[in-house]
Amino acid sequence: MDTVELTETDVVEAVEGVHLAQLAVGEEMSVQHFHIEPGAAVPEHDHPHEQAGFVYEGALTFRVDGEEYVVTGGESYTIPGGEAHAAVNRGDQRVRGVDVFHPARANPDWLDD
Repeated sequence: MDTVELTETDVVEAVEGVHLAQLAVGEEMSVQHFHIEPGAAVPEHDHPHEQAGFVYEGALTFRVDGEEYVVTGGESYTIPGGEAHAAVNRGDQRVRGVDVFHPARANPDWLDD
């Protein structure tokens, strides 16, 4: 069994105000921590990975297939693989949460796109 402590991970700023930290990575899935500053946005993107997440602080607004969904602290969500999606923190506090990806995924760098 492998364990990973959040405080011992490298945090990547994928785009301005969007911070990602790769946690446990297995052969079939990975866990990623995120925090998103007020006003920061994850650009629209898609990936083949099925994504399940949990927000434990703040509120994150997702745009999926033309519809908006607000996920608040204590709520979880799923996004099918291949589905284009984006997210923005419209609140005045940092959003913090975790995502699980299947199959495993590396931290993206949307600044290069």
